[in-house]
Amino acid sequence: MLRKKKNLSQEQVADYLTISQSAYARIESGESHSWASHILKICTIFQITPEELFHLDSQKNKSSRDTIYQLSDDIIEQYEERIKELRKVIKDLKKKGKV
Repeated sequence: MLRKKKNLSQEQVADYLTISQSAYARIESGESHSWASHILKICTIFQITPEELFHLDSQKNKSSRDTIYQLSDDIIEQYEERIKELRKVIKDLKKKGKV
């Protein structure tokens, strides 16, 4: 989000941090936590404080957790509805003497 706001490419940020573009991509996607060793440079390039960076990261994580919880609730609801449908089918089949 910060990189896009500054209109920078991953390669530009990676060059500033003196790392490869793929290493930066892993940091940005959350696959790597090596950003901690680059925190001061990251804050400089995006003109933010370390506290702001941590706040943004915690907000991102909270948003991701909320999304996962919502998806889980939706899946559970779908399965519960399907179970109700199957119970009705079984009940109907029993009435017809097929089960």
